[in-house]
Amino acid sequence: MNRTERYTQKDGRRLFEEDRARMMADPELRAVYEEEAEKKELWLQLVEARQATGLTQDEVARRLGVSQAQVARIEKRGYDAYTLNTLRRYVKALGGGFELEVRVRRPEIPPHVAA
Repeated sequence: MNRTERYTQKDGRRLFEEDRARMMADPELRAVYEEEAEKKELWLQLVEARQATGLTQDEVARRLGVSQAQVARIEKRGYDAYTLNTLRRYVKALGGGFELEVRVRRPEIPPHVAA
């Protein structure tokens, strides 16, 4: 497209998908992407679990004996300095209906390497 043409939402989506496909084809970039996605996944799970209980950050903080700011940091997008103890305590503060589950994902071996 030249400078006078405008991108539509459809163009933007197509360009995004093409760029993402190129990135995912590069093993190093794919590893970085997956690592960042896992970080996002954890903070989002924590926020959603807290919201499902109907608790505020203040209420969770009181249960943990910490400040609301510390709970906000635990729930912050991209935060990755969790300790196992912090996660256990956070989940316990949500109540009896939640548990922490750790799953190990094995890297996929491309078919041409496995043979």
